[in-house]
Amino acid sequence: MASKRRLDVVAGHLRRDQLSVQPTAGAVFPTSYCMPDGAFTPDEIDQYVRNGFVVKRGLVDRASIRQYCERFRQICAGEVESSGMTIMRDVAIAKSEFVADQKAITKIQDFAFDEVLFEYCSHPAILPYVQAVTGPDVMAMHTMLINKPPDPGTKSSRHPLHQDLHYFPFRPANRVVCSWTAMEHVHRDNGCLVVHPGSHATNPLLPHDYPVWKNGVNKLYHGIPAECLPPAKELVYLEMQEGDTVFFHPLLIHGSGTNRTQGFRKAISCHYASSHCHYVQPAPSQSKLLEEVNDLVKVRMKKRGNSSDVSVQLADLWQLKGRLVAGSEGCLSYRP
Repeated sequence: MASKRRLDVVAGHLRRDQLSVQPTAGAVFPTSYCMPDGAFTPDEIDQYVRNGFVVKRGLVDRASIRQYCERFRQICAGEVESSGMTIMRDVAIAKSEFVADQKAITKIQDFAFDEVLFEYCSHPAILPYVQAVTGPDVMAMHTMLINKPPDPGTKSSRHPLHQDLHYFPFRPANRVVCSWTAMEHVHRDNGCLVVHPGSHATNPLLPHDYPVWKNGVNKLYHGIPAECLPPAKELVYLEMQEGDTVFFHPLLIHGSGTNRTQGFRKAISCHYASSHCHYVQPAPSQSKLLEEVNDLVKVRMKKRGNSSDVSVQLADLWQLKGRLVAGSEGCLSYRP
């Protein structure tokens, strides 16, 4: 499979020199947040510019949602190939007895090369809104299916307030957008998204680190330090029904709360970028992220029987993760 072949060349690929940081030749980006004459209405463009997000109600059909749910079940049960995906468990579950079903898995990342789940990235109801931000040439850069578990009392199911750009080594930020779709009713009790409207425009990329939480925090769940957080009264909770989709800017401060119900809360998302974006050197605030990523890569390489004596850049990994959704490729694409 394509994902397996890509992983097989990582050892050699990661030893090459730093990737080019130049934009695709001839790429020209408008200074606005949205492309002219895109799918968003004038009111929605105004919302995106002012608030950093737009919610589209009932955008993804129920049949597609059911298809993604079934694929998630198949992956959790080991019925289909999951090579190349990152399978995650909540820190609280990881310390308990393993359960070999959906209750053990809280998140699947990097599903872009699973043809069933990739249909979400290219869904005809979603893509026009993505292209209103990225332009016609679109890469799926980061994919997640989130299965937020009932919190066991540790509050480990919450996600600290953060900016997604903290994880990304490509720019410009205005040509990057996330689509996040509720796969069921998402509300405050089961940990809906919470956002700080306008923070994409008023804040640069802020420092991130692990929050100091009594019962620990999930791996790579970095958050903004307490002294940089917005007042709680300025936060907005995005309660959504099945199929509702929010599009948001990568600098928007957001997170999600504790799941206080007895059920799992599912959502699916993709971060897109114009294929003409370019890679940049990591910011000082990403040093801990880069260190952790290197540690994880070394563990994976060792498990696969490859040398773990490698040093990677964030751009190396994102080149491997990305997949073209529409239009033509640029310098974000994987080069074997």
